[in-house]
Amino acid sequence: MCIPTVYNHFKKVVNDIGLPDVRFHDLRHTFAVLSLENGDDLKTLQDNLGHATAGFTLDVYGHVSQRMHQQSADRMEQYIQSQQAAGVR
Repeated sequence: MCIPTVYNHFKKVVNDIGLPDVRFHDLRHTFAVLSLENGDDLKTLQDNLGHATAGFTLDVYGHVSQRMHQQSADRMEQYIQSQQAAGVR
């Protein structure tokens, strides 16, 4: 008797949608990166992932995406414009 596991179900789904190389752990990685991209702070993410230190979380999941680069540039642009509008030089 074969007991279906979450892993087996996952592999069937990714196979069915044409992504056979996707690993179950990729879901965790995607969650972590999307959390950072959408503004979750590192300590919250550390806790959500169950890591002992924020440093470990940052080492594993803290690579910066193009979207995060663009968001940072946009925030700085808004800041500079607000300072110019206020007459700060």
